[in-house]
Amino acid sequence: MDLDDYMEEEYDFQYSDDTDSEPDVDLENQYYNSKAVKVSHPYEALEGFKKVLELEKEKGEWGFRTLKQLVKLTCSLGMYNEMVDYYKQLLTYIKSAVTRNYSEKSINNILDHISTIKEIDLLELLYDSTLEVLKNARNDRLWFKTNIKLAKLYFDRRDFRSLSKILDELRHSCQSNGAVDELRKGTQLLEIYALEIQMYTEQKNNKKLKVSFSIKTSAISAIPHPLIMGVVRECGGKMHLREGQFEEAHVDFLEAFKNYDESGNMRRVSCLKYLVLTSMLLKSGINPFHSQETKPYENDPEIFVMTQLVRAYQNDDLVNFQLIIEQNKDNVLGDPFIRERVEELLSNIRTQVLVKLIKPFTRIQLSFLADGLHVSLKEVKNLLAHAIRDNAVSGTIDSMNNVLTLTRTPAAVLSRRKAFQSVSCFIVWFVRFSLKVSWPIACHSKLDLHAWSLSPCNTDFHLIRISYIEAKVQVKRYACPLQASSILDIRTRFAKPHFQLH
Repeated sequence: MDLDDYMEEEYDFQYSDDTDSEPDVDLENQYYNSKAVKVSHPYEALEGFKKVLELEKEKGEWGFRTLKQLVKLTCSLGMYNEMVDYYKQLLTYIKSAVTRNYSEKSINNILDHISTIKEIDLLELLYDSTLEVLKNARNDRLWFKTNIKLAKLYFDRRDFRSLSKILDELRHSCQSNGAVDELRKGTQLLEIYALEIQMYTEQKNNKKLKVSFSIKTSAISAIPHPLIMGVVRECGGKMHLREGQFEEAHVDFLEAFKNYDESGNMRRVSCLKYLVLTSMLLKSGINPFHSQETKPYENDPEIFVMTQLVRAYQNDDLVNFQLIIEQNKDNVLGDPFIRERVEELLSNIRTQVLVKLIKPFTRIQLSFLADGLHVSLKEVKNLLAHAIRDNAVSGTIDSMNNVLTLTRTPAAVLSRRKAFQSVSCFIVWFVRFSLKVSWPIACHSKLDLHAWSLSPCNTDFHLIRISYIEAKVQVKRYACPLQASSILDIRTRFAKPHFQLH
């Protein structure tokens, strides 16, 4: 049973009496006979409903019900011209044929039903026709709801000029008036501000968005619908994120997700993606799926890609991070808002990898860094410039020779020694590994690639000499038949002219 059927039964219960005339019985029988076949034989039902209108001598309840069915039936059959004619005819019944409350619910239900069609101009015509009739009907509530539907239509087609005009008219209708119910006025204002905030968010007009957002949060005392608050919070999150206020954005996106989830709206998935995005930009290292509200969605097909991105981001796995984005372009880059922030995420993770990569050295060629990060020389310079400005890297760039010279603090010296030890251990491991696998194969293995991202950063000559000796000791310990030329290859491999040798 759909909403219309339920409303009709309720209407029958409240207003039926035992004094029905004979013609009304004929109308009733014809109506229900047609309604019984509208699913199985829609065209037969269509003709049957037309007969009801032919039998009706003056506008009344059965004609109103019949026209509702005709509007919905012609809509489902794609007969849009006939649908418009029947709808306009239906509007002539709302003044006197049925009660005001019943007509309001019926019109609102029909507008919701036909809002699924993709003919935008047709929808605008229906909304305008409704508003024209309501001018003299004094049904403020239905007038407001219809205007909100028209405003949403303008928003969907990005007609912001028409949208602004309607919002101004709606806001004017909510101005203080002793006869206006304050609670209803507050709820209506929330709907207006929600649309206004969406419009400014889409226009990326943060200046006006801030004003509208502050008015919403301070001036309204009504209890909002979760869906409306979800919209407001989502737009607030986008505003804060665009201004680099990541903590505030994180709070707003989490609240938006909760509100959408409570109202059963699918925007919760998009907001959860934004929440994950913000968590990465926060650089907090906290997994956004550890909370009770988000945990159930961790393995959702649309969210799973974002969870993979989080893991790669937190592990500074640049190669995998870029691969995930490349393989899931529609999921990740299909959302314009996420697409705006992807470059920032890539810049962050490249900087993080860059800082680790240069840690063992005092001087290094920029071309080596470009190869390691899979970016251009120009991009490496930009990354280094930002890292130096943010005090993540201490050094100077020789743009003429494309060389980075690092300055060392006592803490950096200690960190560098640890990095040297890591390189030394890697060389020993590589010797063992090379006993069974040749270098061209080894360099394509996942393990070796991971180690390469940390290690082939040639340290100074003294370290290579120590590693060379350690390698020979390890070979002797395991009694492995390693050729001297192989050890020499390792030594030369880690002595490329990318680095400063002492």
